[in-house]
Amino acid sequence: MELSVIKNKTQYETYLKWVDEMFDKKILPNSTNGKKIEVALLLIKQYEDAHFSIPYPDPLETIKLKMTELGLKNKDLACKIGSKGYVSSLLSGRKPLTLKLAKIFHQELNIPAEVFFA
Repeated sequence: MELSVIKNKTQYETYLKWVDEMFDKKILPNSTNGKKIEVALLLIKQYEDAHFSIPYPDPLETIKLKMTELGLKNKDLACKIGSKGYVSSLLSGRKPLTLKLAKIFHQELNIPAEVFFA
């Protein structure tokens, strides 16, 4: 297969099929076809990034999910950002999520900054 930038859905599907066939043949990574697969996967990723973007999650929903994962309650964040009532108002959307608060959530809950700025 001759590789080039993927410009349409037909090419994209052809690349996917070819890569799948190569995986089925268990091509070695250092072989000629193995190196072609590596390039094909990069081209596929480039096409997918341009045509099938994944939206960032809602920041407040992300905070709530992370709190659940860590077993945190509103009172656990109160000492960092204000009262328990303020945390509740923030998480319900009644209070705005400021840059300062986003930074705190990023640091305390390990939430990627991109979630807050997308």
